[in-house]
Formats: sequence, C-alpha cells, structure tokens
Amino acid sequence: MPVSAASIVALLGAFVTTALGHGYVTSFTADGVQQQGFLLQYYYDKKNGLPYPKISAWYAENLDSGFVAPDAYQTADINCHKNAAPGELTTTVSAGGTVTFQWGSSGSGAWPHPHGPIIDYIAPCNGDCSKVDKLTLKWIKIQESGIDYATQEWASAKLIKNNNSWTTKIPQSIAPGNYVLRHEIIALHGAGSLNGAQNYPQCFNIKITGSGTAQPSGTLGTALYKNTDPGIHFNPYVTITNYPIPGPKLFTG
Repeated sequence: MPVSAASIVALLGAFVTTALGHGYVTSFTADGVQQQGFLLQYYYDKKNGLPYPKISAWYAENLDSGFVAPDAYQTADINCHKNAAPGELTTTVSAGGTVTFQWGSSGSGAWPHPHGPIIDYIAPCNGDCSKVDKLTLKWIKIQESGIDYATQEWASAKLIKNNNSWTTKIPQSIAPGNYVLRHEIIALHGAGSLNGAQNYPQCFNIKITGSGTAQPSGTLGTALYKNTDPGIHFNPYVTITNYPIPGPKLFTG
C-alpha cells in the first residue's frame, strides 16, 4: 500500500527528538524585573552539597532537558515536570502585568521544536507556595496560542522567531494572592503517533497584586489532558484549518 508524503514526514518527526536537544526556561521577567530560572546545574549542586540560589522557579529533574510524555499525564509529573518541587521564593507580579519566559536548550541553545501550542495556567496556593502540594493545585488556563491558520505558523515557531521568548499577561480581574504560574510548550513533531507529543511544563511561584476579585475554578493537573485528546494525538504536517488547543476552557474574565 503506498505511503503518503505527509505520513513519511510525520514518521520522521517522531524520531527527530533523538537528534535535537530539548529545553527549559532559563530566566523569566515579571513586570520588567528579571528572575532566575531553574538550571540543570542546580540539581547537581544540590546532590553534591554545593550552594545554589534560592529562586521562585520550581526544582525539577528533567536532567536531559526532556519532556513529560502523554502516557504520564495522570501522574504528578504533568504539573510542573519530573519530580518537581516548589521554589523557595515568590516573585511579585501585578494583575494586568506581564511575564516573559526565556527558553534555552541543552543542544544549540535555541528552542528546537517549531510545531506546537503554548499554554499558561495559574493555580492558587491558598497559603505559602513554597509549601504547596502539587497534587492539590487546580489550574486555571489564562493564555493559549495554537496556530495561525493564515500563515500556518505555530506559537512555538513565533517563540523561536522572538529570540526564544514568550510573553503572557496576568488577567486584570484575578484576585490578589499567592499562585503557581505554569508555562507550557507542547511539541507536536511526533504527535501523529499515540503518546508522541512532548509536554514541557515549567512552574514559578508568584504573588499577584491588585484589586481584582475573580476566583475562577481550576482543574487538577492529572485531569488536564488525555493522550487521545484531538490536540495531543495530532498530525502537524498537513495544512491545518482547525486545531483544538488541549486543556480546559480559557479563562477570559
């Protein structure tokens, strides 16, 4: 039986991960103030009893700069990456303010995967975020960007063009308090195969200030996605006229 060109490209995409490095947020800027991201070196420093900085970015053990696969969506790792633990500090950002994430890669330094959406969530800590149990966090989607149908350019391709950075806005109406901010790229280059998508969640402790009153309900991390969701098990190597962005409904208040 003949194999289509699109199928061949999709198969190649499934194997591209072996040749390219992956990535993580090296720093982020909240309301114009730059903050340190969690670097892989800090994991080794901790294991070897060496000092490393106290930061609001979450600790994680994605030692290959890798990803959370769809067959792990119902585990704790989907919240903030593999064996994630809360950052010790909290960064202040105003409701209506912006956070810009700077991505780096263990390979070339540039984000290597131009096919995929970018999604941002917040979850109230109901106290000190440095002591929160990640399994209790309920995520509120505050930003989602998929593909521009006119240009066929994915959000992750736009990130690459913008010096590997992405800016999201904290909703003006959100009530002040301590939250975990979850920033995520979902790479789809291998998503034509079941469990071929790659999730790169990154988390940060933030304190939202302002006079908002909105307290929308959220979704537990283990309920955000299924491996069969149409935006997860998806072939990106065709002309796309409809892409269903994964996850719960976007909060637009």
